[in-house]
Amino acid sequence: QVQLGESGGGLVQAGGSLRLSCAASGIIVSKNAMGWYRQAPGKQRELVGVIFKGGSTSYADFVKGRFTISGGNAENTVFLQMNSLKPEDTAVYYCYAVVLGRTYWGQGTQVTVSS
Repeated sequence: QVQLGESGGGLVQAGGSLRLSCAASGIIVSKNAMGWYRQAPGKQRELVGVIFKGGSTSYADFVKGRFTISGGNAENTVFLQMNSLKPEDTAVYYCYAVVLGRTYWGQGTQVTVSS
């Protein structure tokens, strides 16, 4: 059974940093595509970035140069390092994994950036 659990969200001032973690069980992180979406109030869920098997990454334009996804470590965890945060980054951040064509989701973690 695939399970994903996010942590690390919270309240931070604009310009600050946060690191989100997504602990995976039932899969090996380095053998599956995983990534992060976010959803702000009143808006659709949008892709933040993805880490593919082999470790290559891809990011949405609005986070390029500020956010970094890493994973595949011994802790079987994917991380989202968020720097230079802006108030518009405020959202619930969801971890996801694609396993044999099926997408699994975590429960989400709230990130709030104050101006």
